[in-house]
Amino acid sequence: MTQNFYTEATEAPDTPFDVSLRPPDLAEFCGQEKVKERLALMVEAAQGRGDVLAHILLSGPPGLGKTTLAHIIANATGAELHCTSGPQIEKAGDLAGVLTNLKRGDVLFIDEIHRLHPAIEEYLYPAMEDYRLDIIIDQGPNARTIELSLPRFTLVGATTRAGMLTAPLRSRFTMTNRLDYYSAEELTHIVRRSAGLIGVEIEPGGALEVASRARGTPRVANSLLRWVRDYAQVRAGGVVTAEVADRALAMIDIDDDGLDEMDKRILEALVYKFDGGPVGLSSLAVAVGEDASTLEEVYEPYLIMQGMLARTPRGRVAMTSAYEKIGAPPPAGGRAADIELNLGD
Repeated sequence: MTQNFYTEATEAPDTPFDVSLRPPDLAEFCGQEKVKERLALMVEAAQGRGDVLAHILLSGPPGLGKTTLAHIIANATGAELHCTSGPQIEKAGDLAGVLTNLKRGDVLFIDEIHRLHPAIEEYLYPAMEDYRLDIIIDQGPNARTIELSLPRFTLVGATTRAGMLTAPLRSRFTMTNRLDYYSAEELTHIVRRSAGLIGVEIEPGGALEVASRARGTPRVANSLLRWVRDYAQVRAGGVVTAEVADRALAMIDIDDDGLDEMDKRILEALVYKFDGGPVGLSSLAVAVGEDASTLEEVYEPYLIMQGMLARTPRGRVAMTSAYEKIGAPPPAGGRAADIELNLGD
């Protein structure tokens, strides 16, 4: 549980526990103020015209609320939400089945839309632009195209890797919104709201303790809250104070900075095995026994945010704060500081 806690919290699909904490509207959704303002304006404008909401792309790291916003958009427009994901749509027939079941105004949510096969994307373009679906029947000389008309619908795409979206697909979204990591204050509000929904007695200090170690991610905050709830129930009379939260999180090796055992293994490997770097991602992944994509998408962003790791053209590099974190002496001659000043070289 210790080494994989953040992987499970960020990569796993929403559980019934997560769904039960999902805010029903923008008013209850905490954080992402600019995104909320844009979405509210789009919904109000479309409803004022009696029109269907335009296509929307939501991007950002996992666990920040992209799926929740898709549900909120559907609730706000009074539409039915249809959910699928890029990997689930394996052939054109799968996409055709989804699209032909839509009604006017429905919201189609495609998670991890960057993982759509290029051939599937070709079918999606006319559906998004002209609300039609071109299906090819038969093969060879007998091949023919049948055009099906589709009702006007709203496509909400979500991606954790916006750079992997093809330019033609990205250009067909009217609005692109990037979700950013949350502040400790916003996460504290989220933790207190979640605690109230699941009937956990939590003091302000306890909520702040959980929020400050959640890596700026609501899904992680709610997962930590669930663990702290269990700990408090068994060992602290059910009340989550700052001290109780600290003991609970220490039990799963999450420190004051929100780093877990795998984060520390990454830093230790960089410093002790690779002399602070630079080192390639694949070599680092082998050294810590973790998948390279998991390191890149789950662990590295937070370590970079904390100023402990940097990505350079030559590989990953440990910063001075990484040495301080693991209690290792900085390299002689201020090498880490020199690297920090020359990351662009």
